[in-house]
Amino acid sequence: MSRRPAPAEHPDSGDATVVGDRVLTLPNLISFVRLVGVPIFLYLFLVVRADVAAIVVLAVGGTSDWVDGWIARRLGQVSRLGELLDPLADRLYILATLLAFTAREVVPWQFTGALLARELLLLVSLGVLRRYGYGPPPVHYVGKTATFLLLAAFPILLLADAVPDIGTAAGAIGWGLGWWGLVLYWVAGAMYVVQASRLVRQMRARRAEVAA
Repeated sequence: MSRRPAPAEHPDSGDATVVGDRVLTLPNLISFVRLVGVPIFLYLFLVVRADVAAIVVLAVGGTSDWVDGWIARRLGQVSRLGELLDPLADRLYILATLLAFTAREVVPWQFTGALLARELLLLVSLGVLRRYGYGPPPVHYVGKTATFLLLAAFPILLLADAVPDIGTAAGAIGWGLGWWGLVLYWVAGAMYVVQASRLVRQMRARRAEVAA
């Protein structure tokens, strides 16, 4: 059975939060709606080329990133399902948007490759943690900040591409947010790797003590 890393091992842990097993909660419903928005965005952007509608879907999905978590804490509805759905929705939005933007040459493939490489690094780290009986570590505030910046940058970059009259200004803002998001995304990834390494060493030490 997978276990969560101890709260003391996470610098972002604040007050203790009760995590429940409820499925039908308002925060989970918002996360489900955000997930549904991913294929809708891809259809609007890649199939029917309705860029304005795609911008709206992307903006709503991105800016609502913090809503489900805030409501969950506010209403005391933090759940294990929500802890999985929220980062899943974030990653799907980022990956789907990157691949779609790359396909239509809104962003260069190098930018997409840098973000995908970070996701691969995190995937390997999660695999190692699971091998030692740990579940995914709690999302760090640096990672949440990076996700927010990226999800804010994407609709602005799409707006810059769709509306040439404001392309220069919107592009500058969008790329400013995007590059900062990329840097922080890698910083958060490095923190997760360090965290995973510490947990693995602790587990190996405990197993060595038991074996001795």
